[in-house]
Amino acid sequence: FTIKSIMENAQTDKNMYKKPNWFLDSIILTLVYKNLYSMEIAILALGCFWGPEKKFGELKGVYKTEVGYCGGKNPKTTYEEVCTGKTNHAEVVKLEYDPKIISYEQILKYFFEYHDPTTIDSQGPDFGTQYRSEIFFLNTTQKNIALKIIDSENKRFNGKIVTKISEIKNYCPAEEYHQKYLDKR
Repeated sequence: FTIKSIMENAQTDKNMYKKPNWFLDSIILTLVYKNLYSMEIAILALGCFWGPEKKFGELKGVYKTEVGYCGGKNPKTTYEEVCTGKTNHAEVVKLEYDPKIISYEQILKYFFEYHDPTTIDSQGPDFGTQYRSEIFFLNTTQKNIALKIIDSENKRFNGKIVTKISEIKNYCPAEEYHQKYLDKR
């Protein structure tokens, strides 16, 4: 939808003027459409996904969160399968965000604040490969930003960061009962 196409339709459909708020509705639809397609995605593993989903969801510019699994052998998996440690999936939070409000770099800085990136396959009381620290990238831009941030953060953590950087592989959403889990309690 564009303003030009809306105006062209209005000129050919004289009845359109009789419809209440047709022009305003068309402008709103155009703006919503354009805004949806300016969103970007980040997929991050930082231990049990419930806490990070809540924390990231409270950031200005993050419009949608979804917990899931990524990095494993199969395109689909379940929580029970992931907990066996045999699928190689990590618990992740998928973020849809507006880069005009919050940058990927800022999201990664929060990533390092929200968990301990120096522990291998564990966070707090949770142990297993599914609780590893990992940044999954969509493109080379995200990969390069992740490398830069890890280099910077490693100075703060005395070179002890074990966070992996990997291309997104076999992402699938977690079961519905895991979505917004802490909000449901």
